[in-house]
Amino acid sequence: MAHVQPFRIAVPDADLADLRERLKRTRWPEAECVDDWSQGIPLAYTRELAAYWADEYDWRAREEALNRFDQFTTDIDGLDIHFVHQRSSEPDAFPLLITHGWPGSVVEFQKVITPLTEAGFDVVCPSLPGYGFSGKPTTTGWGIERIAAAWDELMVRLGYQRYGAQGGDWGAAVTTQIGRNQGHCAAIHTNMPLGRPPKDLGEPTADEAAALERLAYYQRWDSGYSKQQSTRPQTLGYALTDSPVGQLAWIVEKFWSWTDCDGHPENVLTKDELLDNVMLYWVTASGASSGRLYWESFGSFGGGEPVTLPTGVAAFPREILRAPRHWCDNNYPNITRWTTMPRGGHFAAFEQPALFVEDVVTFFRAVR
Repeated sequence: MAHVQPFRIAVPDADLADLRERLKRTRWPEAECVDDWSQGIPLAYTRELAAYWADEYDWRAREEALNRFDQFTTDIDGLDIHFVHQRSSEPDAFPLLITHGWPGSVVEFQKVITPLTEAGFDVVCPSLPGYGFSGKPTTTGWGIERIAAAWDELMVRLGYQRYGAQGGDWGAAVTTQIGRNQGHCAAIHTNMPLGRPPKDLGEPTADEAAALERLAYYQRWDSGYSKQQSTRPQTLGYALTDSPVGQLAWIVEKFWSWTDCDGHPENVLTKDELLDNVMLYWVTASGASSGRLYWESFGSFGGGEPVTLPTGVAAFPREILRAPRHWCDNNYPNITRWTTMPRGGHFAAFEQPALFVEDVVTFFRAVR
């Protein structure tokens, strides 16, 4: 079996000192010309969060908390892949592969890993190539199709001949591709189903009208990040890799926009939780490498061969694009569970861990 090496997060003291120095020396822009977030993350809140990061945020405590999970690295197709692998104490535990997206990380899953293992699942959470503590591809080609094949290889390498897959954002695209490939995967679950309006939509229903309104908002006001990262990720990467406040602002604005937070991200996540996720980009200098997945695969959200495996969907009300169920039927003709959630947004496991766990457990218990 290919080598699997234990891993612990251990950021050098020098890197933390450099971060604090850079935060203290931030060159700030003037304030926005509006009294809301419509021009981007407001100056006052950005300064508040940066000051907390520099003076109060305790990375060593947060690092220790993340290291309570068993972590490993292994080489797949010439690239080091970092992953959490937390085994259940149950003798017949069912393996569950969970994949994050952008601007997320394995940090998103820290509230759900233990409940899932207690419910009888072995949980595997890999860091996408170019994200977090995974290696950074040095050649093109690490798109969704290659990642899906690598994840199947990872699960087999860990000794699993049959497993379930779950994901949102890029994790939804990877999980959908795993479902297309089938391989050793038995069923998939997603909190961001890939669906599109039918060409002969006609007069939209109330649900369809709401989905179309959300799509129009995204295209007009919320999609600039994807255009930049899918076309010129390298150019953007210089700023994100050099400026911690730049990296923070680039990420946290999306947590304001995509969480069910009633206008402020700290209504659903703490400063520490927001910064934990930012840190996985900052300490690994992943500003450019994470963006390259958009360059490789942004078109993968457009569709493909249908997934015939049993499929579960948790539909959260503040998802980026809220596709009605029938918009998803072409991609997922075998949806066996669809749950319309009462609250929550794009970062489902991070925002609403109890709802997330309940739905994932219920779905996979029926197919295991």
